[in-house]
Amino acid sequence: MLTLLTGFALSARAADTPPAEADQKGSVDVREIIFGHIGDAYEWHITTLYNTPISIPLPVIVYSRQTGWHLFLSSRLKEHNGTYEGLSLAPAGSKYEGKLVEHDAAGNEVRPWDISITKVTCALLLNSLLLLCIILGVARWYRRHPQGSAAPGGFVGLMEMFIMMIYDDVIKSCVGENYRKFAPYLLTVFFFIFLNNLMGLIPFFPGGANVTGNIAITFVLALCTFVAVNLFGTKHYWKDIFWPDVPWWLKVPIPMMPFIEFFGVFTKPFALMIRLFANMLSGHMSMLVLTCLIFLTAGMGAAMNGTMTVISVFFNIFMNLLEVLIAFIQAYVFTMLSAVFIGLAQEKEESN
Repeated sequence: MLTLLTGFALSARAADTPPAEADQKGSVDVREIIFGHIGDAYEWHITTLYNTPISIPLPVIVYSRQTGWHLFLSSRLKEHNGTYEGLSLAPAGSKYEGKLVEHDAAGNEVRPWDISITKVTCALLLNSLLLLCIILGVARWYRRHPQGSAAPGGFVGLMEMFIMMIYDDVIKSCVGENYRKFAPYLLTVFFFIFLNNLMGLIPFFPGGANVTGNIAITFVLALCTFVAVNLFGTKHYWKDIFWPDVPWWLKVPIPMMPFIEFFGVFTKPFALMIRLFANMLSGHMSMLVLTCLIFLTAGMGAAMNGTMTVISVFFNIFMNLLEVLIAFIQAYVFTMLSAVFIGLAQEKEESN
């Protein structure tokens, strides 16, 4: 179903693509579709009907050192040929491509302080609101049913299964005796990533935004784990970093092992950030590339195009099912590794 909806959306978009913008190998600009989906934007494009793009303009909030604050809808940029109040979108080839810029007295592009509500930001807020409604809805059921009553069924039962699985199998077993202290954070991380991964697979509004495939989002998640690990680390944890239990010649006169251990403090969250970002980004790109095969082979004859259409549809169905599994696995792995890192930082020195 998701594949067919994606195909219909791309078909409509391809039919409305001007010849000058068409890809040389077909009737659709593959690069624009792929990078338009995985990238960020100041509007949320829904579809194109009869050569008319349908999109939701989003608030542009910018502070310029030259002209002060600017607040307007992104639709103003289209109405004024891409420039409004001295701000414009950087063209292709610019190091600020797709971002709002202004020009200084010498004509150079300058980036203002940009806190606009972009597509990814809007999706992040909507998904967070949805997650909040889900969790509060489940909590409301438990408030209305005293302990010892019948087990919940339906969606509440499904949520209980997920919560207890992460709580018992991941948090309690990996963090150790202080697991209650970190359970709220780790449960939030799991459901936040899982929900955003699933919403990214839905090809129509309010889904389809590549939230967890945005490195800024994964950076903040990894930073939160970094803070949780090092802020609440025990004395034994820091001792193992700066004076590990290894032969003395690995510590003095050249502190080789302390340097390696200290370097590992930063590489662990970095690995968390890159793993989640790369896996979700590659999944979105692979599905779009497979879908675009239909249009790239449109001019190669009915036999070739028909064959590639069938192959593309079947591979996309497989990739969609695989991405649902990956959406869960990536949330699970990020939570598990975060719990392991926190658990290692909570270890205490064994008494003799």
